[in-house]
Amino acid sequence: MRLIRGSLFIVAVGPLLTGCLATKGALQRAKEEQAAALAQTNSALESERQTRAASDSALSQQLGIVRGDVQQLRSELQTLRTEFGAKISMLEDGLHFMMPVNFGFNDASVRETDRGALTRFANVVTKYYPGSKITIEGFADPAGSPRYNLDLSARRAAAVRDYLRSSGLASNELNAIGYGETRLVAPGASHDQPGAELNRRVVFVVETAAQRSVALALPEMP
Repeated sequence: MRLIRGSLFIVAVGPLLTGCLATKGALQRAKEEQAAALAQTNSALESERQTRAASDSALSQQLGIVRGDVQQLRSELQTLRTEFGAKISMLEDGLHFMMPVNFGFNDASVRETDRGALTRFANVVTKYYPGSKITIEGFADPAGSPRYNLDLSARRAAAVRDYLRSSGLASNELNAIGYGETRLVAPGASHDQPGAELNRRVVFVVETAAQRSVALALPEMP
């Protein structure tokens, strides 16, 4: 009878031990799978961190270059103001440069005294606004007929356009147009009257749809 009880005890304990071993094996496999998943996640996070760090570094370098270009651009524009008397403003269609490029009475030739300002303007546009459309607007004083003044102002704009071309600006970036005696700076002034020369002028409009990012940055205007 004792043998029978002993045998029954052994038979009863055997399945319990087998179940424990199976449970331990499943837990171990679960731990290993969890560890593998965690390692994979950490690897992905590290890869993302490195990618982001590289991107941030490249962006920082790019921003540094842009800041440097913008600062240099501001310096160039300030030189145009102080050295050549240019007036620069930002309007909806782009930057407006009112350069001190004026003309003699009934004359459409670029004066020697204005060539330095035009050359400097061409250098600034070439460096900071490549690919931008530049419109050269010509004007005349009210002497003469409106039709004649319209033609004269167009010839003045074309003369400046040709000079800018000779200074290195691409011809497809330049558009010359005459507005005659409209938009007078000194209304009614003509010939040798005070302010008449201000009416005989050209104005530049730089539409800043440029290829370089710095060209899209608006310089600080005083």
